[in-house]
Amino acid sequence: MSLADPVLLAVGLLVAAALAVAAIVVARRRAAALAAAGVGPAGGGRGRTAGVWCTIAGVAVLAVAVGGPSASVPVSHASGTVILAMDVSGSMAATDVAPSRLDAAKQAAVSFINAQPPTVDIGVVAFQQGGLEAALPTADHSTVTAAVRRLAPGGGTSLGDAILAALSAITHKTVVVGSNGSVPAIGYWPSATIVLFSDGGGATGAGGTDTGTATAAAVAQKAGVHIDTVGVGTVAGTTVDVDGYHLFTALDDAPLKSISQDTGGAYHPASDASQLNGIASSIDLRLTVTHQPLPLAGAFIALALVLLVAGAVLTVARTGRVV
Repeated sequence: MSLADPVLLAVGLLVAAALAVAAIVVARRRAAALAAAGVGPAGGGRGRTAGVWCTIAGVAVLAVAVGGPSASVPVSHASGTVILAMDVSGSMAATDVAPSRLDAAKQAAVSFINAQPPTVDIGVVAFQQGGLEAALPTADHSTVTAAVRRLAPGGGTSLGDAILAALSAITHKTVVVGSNGSVPAIGYWPSATIVLFSDGGGATGAGGTDTGTATAAAVAQKAGVHIDTVGVGTVAGTTVDVDGYHLFTALDDAPLKSISQDTGGAYHPASDASQLNGIASSIDLRLTVTHQPLPLAGAFIALALVLLVAGAVLTVARTGRVV
């Protein structure tokens, strides 16, 4: 417990102590006078004494209330940073998820933004062949929504660059992997989450994930950043026009599952619009525990009033007088 004004508390306790000393002195003098007169103490004396001590206790408790006591209590609330990493490669124009993969992902991203409290800062990273930071994390969710709605498909896919760009937005400094593939230390960000929307197309090699993606995921894992991945598209796939060519594209969920598993996140399949619409409620954000002061003056005032009233009632009941 902490006090806003310990000086007032000290003064109040001194007053209560002075009253207690005075009560003891008066009680002893009265007892001595009654003994000298050969008269025993009456029952009303005990009632009056109890009333006096209740009153003094009330003054002491009131002194504590005047000192402005407060307690620090832990409060859990959703806070931190979320980066929406949006795949805007050419394959995201495919229509196997209506109206298109990218449009459906954008709608899901907007729904996710609308579901978050103001305590969550949200940013956007659009990625093709390299991460492109579209909006820094901010509590102004309308700005983030506008950035998402401006996204358009085009280019290739690089999940590794997307992750590094998202980490750069979280840390507010450029995050790069060493020339020898070494994982940089970027600090620890336990309240940060990356939500990556992608069809995974063109991001893998024969082993499921390329070295860049695996290394980027390792950077996030080391920094305590969870990555939730959302697989947008169908396994059956469809064709899409890219630069005048008809290309076949299908959901490749292997790298997305690997990224989420490596970083402690979760993979969310979204082969249709209805699954995408439920993303906002299925993604588990991190909770940050903060300590907030809880004022206790009101409780102490209430207790003081109870004691003062009890003291007055006891005094009146035993002596017919308030004091």
